[in-house]
Amino acid sequence: MIVHLADRGVVEVAGEDRVTFLQGLVSNDVASAEPGRAVWAALLTPQGKWLADFFIFADGDRLLLDCEAAHASMLAKTFARYRLRAKVTLRDASHEFAVHVAWCETPLEGIMAPDPRLDGAGWRVLAQSVIPNTATVEEWQTHRIALGLPDGSRDLEPDKTVLLEAGFDELHGISWSKGCYMGQELTARTKYRGLLKRRLVPVRLSGALPQPGTPITRDGLEVGTMRFGTGDLAMALLRLDAIEHTLRCGEVSVSPMPPAWFPTKAIASAG
Repeated sequence: MIVHLADRGVVEVAGEDRVTFLQGLVSNDVASAEPGRAVWAALLTPQGKWLADFFIFADGDRLLLDCEAAHASMLAKTFARYRLRAKVTLRDASHEFAVHVAWCETPLEGIMAPDPRLDGAGWRVLAQSVIPNTATVEEWQTHRIALGLPDGSRDLEPDKTVLLEAGFDELHGISWSKGCYMGQELTARTKYRGLLKRRLVPVRLSGALPQPGTPITRDGLEVGTMRFGTGDLAMALLRLDAIEHTLRCGEVSVSPMPPAWFPTKAIASAG
């Protein structure tokens, strides 16, 4: 199944310093990106909170960042502020590419790589024109929610979300060995001091889909908030000690469904 994601854009980072330049700004090892192998990474605030995430493709003498279209201009401008003397050029190249995702089949055209987060996530594809859909965006959303994969600002909050809350560690969005990057201190402290208290988790709903941001409760006490959903599935940000319980969101019953990759020891330690 192949779907064109019309809400995705592309930022081009070119020039001889492109890898070392991005390396000091984003959460993952940019040097690992190569033809046929993408890298998932995030840009953080200096305080270590999520601003945007993207897939990094290596294409000749440039890097291409598959990002939310609404973030493309912001990313290009933000990176430009840190350019100083680095030999790089930055631009929003969204008009040159159509971003696709494919699963259950291998795409046949475009700049492509397996989704680096999880084997079942399929392929990311940058094509010069739109490839005809063989599935719907809603089917893709259902698939990725069931896998527990976050989808940018649908599930994460700028200046609030900590990467480890959204599974960036288990889903290969952080390098712990590449050296410093913006926001690294909070990310490392959260991991090594065991400070994480909540996680983004798929949930199944018994009724109508609540609005993102709606509080989720257990025995009348707030234990989380609803994020994006479709049909009877959604993502929710939940306290770790609530994940093994049936919860409520207004009149709707909420059943957490931690995916296979989810760290069960995190739940046990919070119980």
